[in-house]
Amino acid sequence: MSRVGKMPIPLPSGVEVTINGPHIVVKGPKGELSRDLLPEMRVEQADGRLLVSRPSDQQRHRAMHGLTRSLIDNMVKGVSEGFSKTLEMQGVGYRAQMQGAELVLAIGFSHPVHIAPPGGIQFEVEGNTRIIVRGVNKEQVGQVAADVRKIRPPEPYKGKGIRYLGEYVRRKAGKAGKATH
Repeated sequence: MSRVGKMPIPLPSGVEVTINGPHIVVKGPKGELSRDLLPEMRVEQADGRLLVSRPSDQQRHRAMHGLTRSLIDNMVKGVSEGFSKTLEMQGVGYRAQMQGAELVLAIGFSHPVHIAPPGGIQFEVEGNTRIIVRGVNKEQVGQVAADVRKIRPPEPYKGKGIRYLGEYVRRKAGKAGKATH
């Protein structure tokens, strides 16, 4: 049995789950998420929690058991608490600000970069150098944060760029450091 797959998913108060065959809909205080699961996986709701079971011990079913449980658990956490990723900008003159719902970045280009949030995502700016990406869908929050980081990834010589909060960027010596041997 999959250690992850056999763990029950607790349903917090205010979260409502509708299972219609392979389609699952999770509603909560922060929003609503739906997803089509693998038709062979069985999801049962009992005693305020969800249980995911697999039909057999085939390799495919074992592989999808834990994944299905994790996807549903992330949906439940998303609609009850939400997800967020924090990015920080390092570099002289690098700053972020909000214009309505749009994020505007000054990151060393000749023009400001405007980023409109996709549906279900909100941007927040702390100070001028921290960007917080919030939403209910964990995949979407991670993808939008990665897309923002991709605009100006951290470079290894001076460390300038957009990085995840706490991300370690390995530094290189540069030309002057190479000549001394």
